[in-house]
Amino acid sequence: MNTFRKVLVPLAFFPFKNIVSAQKRDSIPQKVIAFVTDKFPQARDLNIEYTQVTPYNYSSAFQGADLPDNKVKNFSQINANANIYFIKNRKWMLSTALNYRYTSIETENANSLFSNESSNSNKGDFHYHSEALNFTYFSKLFNKIAVYSATASVDGSDQHFERVRGMVTGNIILKANAKTKMTLGLAVIIDPSTQVPVLPIFTYEHKFDNGWVADIILPQKLLVRKDIFSNGRISLGSEMSNTSFYLYQANKTYEFRQLAINSGVIYKHNLGSNFIGTLKTGIRAVPNARIFDKEESFKDYIFEAKPKPSFYFNVGVSYNPFGKPRKK
Repeated sequence: MNTFRKVLVPLAFFPFKNIVSAQKRDSIPQKVIAFVTDKFPQARDLNIEYTQVTPYNYSSAFQGADLPDNKVKNFSQINANANIYFIKNRKWMLSTALNYRYTSIETENANSLFSNESSNSNKGDFHYHSEALNFTYFSKLFNKIAVYSATASVDGSDQHFERVRGMVTGNIILKANAKTKMTLGLAVIIDPSTQVPVLPIFTYEHKFDNGWVADIILPQKLLVRKDIFSNGRISLGSEMSNTSFYLYQANKTYEFRQLAINSGVIYKHNLGSNFIGTLKTGIRAVPNARIFDKEESFKDYIFEAKPKPSFYFNVGVSYNPFGKPRKK
């Protein structure tokens, strides 16, 4: 799991969407818990998706020395995750998140950095998995609902488990009425490789009179959305995604990590029987991609690439067997 994935996926625990304004003094409203469960985590109970990126050029440097420009001919991913809730009640919630990602990269010129082989190769296939245990506690702070969470996770490849990480968060609901929901929080990441150990979180949702809804989760996404047809929803804007996997070269373990900003269109459709289909497309921008020793931090890299923008396409389907079908 890349740092941002480790940051942003658990950050999906923070947003609040359907909170009612009435708040009992002696307990947390059940609808608050239902809402947090819906957004926590971001994926459904079971989810699988496929991403394809069009070819793109990139410049790079290895140990400070510039390399010849290269081109990624193929970049594709398959992501699958499962989210299981062990206990949910009015005060706290215990759940687990299981994730698997397969990444395939093929470059135009041979580059052993993207291969698990000792010899030069222009293609690499990488398996990544992570497992997390999440504890969430509902309370009151300054007479407002507060949500605290703690996450412990491990990740690795098809060869080894690699890292153990942790995160603690706190979030307070600043406003919650029929049209506007707003929260503010803070996350502390326990991971020596992270470049952002403390991260502020801000969420904002506002329903406009024309049917559009602003859906903002900083730093994760900035969208506007609207329900269309009888069971569809379209969203416009930008959201982050990320890629991370481990490389094994010369008896050492390295990590490849990149953050992508995807800007474009997202369409979701309720397929019935708790199935939801998703289509995403647009432009993908990657500020940089780095490879660094697993024992070092993201800033102490040996390889850095600066990819050119490209187009992406994502299709997915999710299933929520433990929840009730959504009604329009």
